[in-house]
Parts: sequence; structure tokens; C-alpha cells
Amino acid sequence: MKALEDKILKEGVVLPGNILKVTSFLNHRLDVDFLMEMGKEIARLFETEKPTKILTVETSGIAIAMAAAADMHLPVVFAKKHKSHNISGETLSAVVHSYTHGVDYTIVVNKEYISPDDRVLIVDDFLANGKALEGLIDIVGQAGAEVIGCSCAIEKGFQQGGDKLREKGIKVESLAIVESMSDDSLTFRK
Repeated sequence: MKALEDKILKEGVVLPGNILKVTSFLNHRLDVDFLMEMGKEIARLFETEKPTKILTVETSGIAIAMAAAADMHLPVVFAKKHKSHNISGETLSAVVHSYTHGVDYTIVVNKEYISPDDRVLIVDDFLANGKALEGLIDIVGQAGAEVIGCSCAIEKGFQQGGDKLREKGIKVESLAIVESMSDDSLTFRK
């Protein structure tokens, strides 16, 4: 998505440790109109797969998932990073490693929110090493549902998480794929 690449070049900041800071529009301050355009693009990319539900992980994935869901008229389920008192009954869970935060989380979803007949589109803000998506894929499998694909706003192609998922036969459509980045340059996969 050329508009996203342009926005990353204009507003993104590369931080030490291969961190791409896009807090001005994606995951701290939200550019709602732009998020809705990204959601429309995700909907276009997955319209033929006919998803019945969108799954993401809290917190930063919620906005982009909601934008896609609004265009597709689908419910969004988000995995919580900790089981809280408001999650009762049976849960589905997976351990995921957060590249950005450098910690492991046990993500949980109430079992009643994903059923075996669901066709699940997984949506997140970033794809680096793929651990969050792998955890969400595991949760969908535990529910007996089908993953029809994954979409992320920004993929760090050089970290190969998306390529590994594609090698497993999973449809992965990222709106912008950063091929390389350093303090003074950022290139996108074509």
C-alpha cells in the first residue's frame, strides 16, 4: 500500500534494535481516517476468502482489526495478554513472545468466541518474527476453526516471520513490507 509506505517514510522513526516507531498514526495516536483506508485494503485483499470473524491480540492490533472488520461487517475477537477476572469459563491460550517488549505473554481468548465453523482472518499491527501470529493461529486451531489468512499493517521482511508463515501455506498479506532499515534509510519490498 503505497500510501502506508509514504506515511512510514514521513512519520516513522527507526529506533535501536530494529524498532520502527509509528506511534503518530498506528499504535499510540490513531489516524482514524487512514486506519479506515487500511481496513478497506485488508477487506479487498481477503474478500474472496469469506472470513466470518477477525482475530487479533491486544492492544495495538485492535484498531487495525476493527478498521478491517468495519469494512467487512464482521465481529472482532481480541486475545488478552493476561487472563483477567472478566474472562470466565473455558479459554484457549498460547504463549507468544513480543519482539518489541522482549517478554513472553500467555494470550487468552474465551472459548465461546471462536467456534469450529468460523473462518478466521488474523489481523495485527506489526509482523516481525511471527510469534504473535503463530500464537493466534494456535488458538484458532484449538477452537477447531480455520485460519483463512493473516494481514498486518507493517511487516519487517528482514525478520522473516511472514516468509516462514507463507512457506507453511498461510496466506499473509501485509500492507507494507520493510525490507531493510537503519538510522538513515528504510526500503520496502516490491
